[in-house]
Amino acid sequence: MKKTLIATGMAVAMMLPLGANAADYAIDTKGAHASVNFKVSHLGYSFIQGRFNDFSGQFSYDPANVAASSVEVTVDTTSLDSNHAERDKHIRSSDFIDAGKYGEAVFKSTGVKDNGDGKLDITGDLTLHGVTQPITINAEFIGAGQDPWGGERAGFYGTTRLELVDFKIPVMGASSYVDMELHIEGVQK
Repeated sequence: MKKTLIATGMAVAMMLPLGANAADYAIDTKGAHASVNFKVSHLGYSFIQGRFNDFSGQFSYDPANVAASSVEVTVDTTSLDSNHAERDKHIRSSDFIDAGKYGEAVFKSTGVKDNGDGKLDITGDLTLHGVTQPITINAEFIGAGQDPWGGERAGFYGTTRLELVDFKIPVMGASSYVDMELHIEGVQK
């Protein structure tokens, strides 16, 4: 009887879909364990760095089937913060990102490519300033496991360069692009 139960259990386990190891995560913005940062040239003389303080999102990740992973993030563009109130007001204005009219930027992945050694290419559509364009995020899996509170977490780091003209955002001087740096930690749902 015992052998029959073990054999039945093994047969059922082998019939489960390969995606059974996929996990869904909510990006941990409440605990401030995630950030959406930017760096943009200022007239070709220096760089301005900042972040978006308000965003939310989720991702699905399966280390056994990375291609089945996905991510979706919504950024509140009115939360742009470069640590200078007057400059932030100008960047949020219709001179640049027009946050009053386009209050959200949304990224939805369309594919994830496993490049080995934890390196990933996450392709997807970014809607920013009323324009949707395909982008690629160069990402790296940082780690996953149990946190001290009994939950499960997974973390990633990513970068991408956005050409402002692609999103119909006005260019001033040498500031034709913005580099994005993403630190994402998720709590398993």
